[in-house]
Amino acid sequence: MEIKPIRNEADYQDVLKRLELIFDAKRGTEEGDELEILAMVINNYENDNFPIEMPDPISAIKFRMEQLGLKQKDLVEMIGFKSRVSEIMNKKRKLTLDMIRKLNANLHIPTEVLIQEY
Repeated sequence: MEIKPIRNEADYQDVLKRLELIFDAKRGTEEGDELEILAMVINNYENDNFPIEMPDPISAIKFRMEQLGLKQKDLVEMIGFKSRVSEIMNKKRKLTLDMIRKLNANLHIPTEVLIQEY
């Protein structure tokens, strides 16, 4: 087992191929240990080279609503009047701190996402 840092795309592809070969390795075996370490190395490389940006707050709300099967009218208790919900969802009005707290508590959307500019 020779594990080294991933420095370029070729190294990355090689490590992915090796990971695929040992993917079903049993935990606690030599290959299982190699699998765990390779996963960490790959994760580190991907985080550095392929960062995933956070969605804007409204996109996150819409996505979460879709996941939960909610409609805009379901947000009235968290945001306020039906017209205010419409303004928020059409990016004509900004979220307030109180709205952010309620959306976080009820829809479990991270506050880091909700407080972003949009």
